Amino acid sequence: MSNDSGTPIPPLPERSAADAAAQSGHANSAPTSQYAAPAYSTAPVQGPQPAPTATAPAYEWAPQSPVKKKQKSGTGSKVTALFLAAALIGGGAGFGGAWLGNSVFGGSGGDQSTVATGSGSQNITINNPDDVNETAAVAASALPSVVTIEAASSSAGGSGSGVVLSEDGYVLTNTHVVTLGGAASDAQLRVTASDGTLYDATIVGTDPTYDLAVIKLEGASGLTPMEFADSSELNVGDTTVAIGAPMGLSNTVTTGVISNLNRSIEIASSAAPEGDEAEDPDAEGGQESPWFFDLPGQEQQQQQSTESIKIAVLQTDAAINPGNSGGALVDGEGRLIGINVAIATAATSSEEGGSIGLGFAIPSNIAERIANEIIDTGAASHGLLGASVAPSSSIEGTTTTGAYVAEVVGGGAAEDAGLKEGDVITRFNGVRVNDAVDLTAQVRAAAAESRATVTYVRDGEENEAELTLGTLE
Repeated sequence: MSNDSGTPIPPLPERSAADAAAQSGHANSAPTSQYAAPAYSTAPVQGPQPAPTATAPAYEWAPQSPVKKKQKSGTGSKVTALFLAAALIGGGAGFGGAWLGNSVFGGSGGDQSTVATGSGSQNITINNPDDVNETAAVAASALPSVVTIEAASSSAGGSGSGVVLSEDGYVLTNTHVVTLGGAASDAQLRVTASDGTLYDATIVGTDPTYDLAVIKLEGASGLTPMEFADSSELNVGDTTVAIGAPMGLSNTVTTGVISNLNRSIEIASSAAPEGDEAEDPDAEGGQESPWFFDLPGQEQQQQQSTESIKIAVLQTDAAINPGNSGGALVDGEGRLIGINVAIATAATSSEEGGSIGLGFAIPSNIAERIANEIIDTGAASHGLLGASVAPSSSIEGTTTTGAYVAEVVGGGAAEDAGLKEGDVITRFNGVRVNDAVDLTAQVRAAAAESRATVTYVRDGEENEAELTLGTLE
């Protein structure tokens, strides 16, 4: 098996706190038709719909939608309250003077004030500005950088969301959103910004290996880019806010915490690169998982797929449901920490099941690297280890969890670093490796030809090797 790791590249554009304050958030539109399944939803435009089955993992996309909210006008203690809310983001001036001016003096009087978060009629409603909490402040900051994406082909349609990367209209989303779960390579894309402006869009590039894609809005200008946080600095228990349109309910904000930082999941995907699965030979002795990992709304395509992708994700208990795919998972300062990609549902549950507090997002550091490579070259690269691996727990005689090296490819990175059959890899670039899926996900997360550090156990002794990854073709 081969695995990925990530190499930093120049950061995507960041928006200032003042910009965040001055504009409203983008959101995703409701699915054209909705399956009873997790986050991204697609449905046939015409013809009968085959009944979904529950035989394979399903990952859900998470679309987002525009939000209209209002904030109160007022003076005195209300001004203080709004400054305190701003302090929740960016140390007291997170929204900037223009935002606070609009918030405090832009309302029409009474108990409900209107805070404009962007051009047009898109607002955030704050009924009690004396008691604005962190989530409201985060939503005001992040919503202007989320758009709704509608995709349609001759036979199907669906919707998802995306995150604005640049003022001139580069947007990050999921591959399954723009390809309708791998069913269409030339879907027509229509994007709605937070102020209601509609754009046609074209695909810049897709990365099925990590289920990410970049699109470009035609004729766009003055959009608000999302600020990226460093996902390597997150802690379990950190605040998370997911923004999207679950079950077609646009502008939905849900909150939670980081539940796990180094989770790896394997998802059946019709858009998965052919042959990628062959690098991960099935090992005997494993146990069938009691969970499905769902790409919201993609159950049918996943059930028909014979390929899968293995990705490293953040786990959160913020509610993520069908319609949240491709949307933003942000931190307590409104910065992007992940792209919502999948949920877990009990294998025994029906297709009607929704969030059970097990949601997953692609970390911002991985998403940023891939997005930049797609914008620069039209495609993203991924590392190749040059070894087939299996869960060490399935190999008799092993004494530690990890990825058991079953075979080393001649001339590959693993051989060059001195790895041998029988070694058990326990860490990759400092991240704990518990099984073969963990290793593959981390190797794929890394850029091709990037340097990596591998920790492995041989004959009961721990060793470390430096290597240069190959390129996944």
